Amino acid sequence: MRQDSSFAYSLSQVEEGWRWSVYDEDGVIVAGGANESRDAAEAAVELTLQAAPTQGAAFG
Repeated sequence: MRQDSSFAYSLSQVEEGWRWSVYDEDGVIVAGGANESRDAAEAAVELTLQAAPTQGAAFG
């Protein structure tokens, strides 16, 4: 994966909590999950975005 890659994310409220996804430049989901609270979901997204450049191909 290139060092200059950009990512986007989405958060969706679902009946059992919050679902999140992280997308690469091509719109492909590279990570996702679900958490009971919005704060926990946002923290998971932040950890994923921070780890993405160093882990490269590990997302997929």
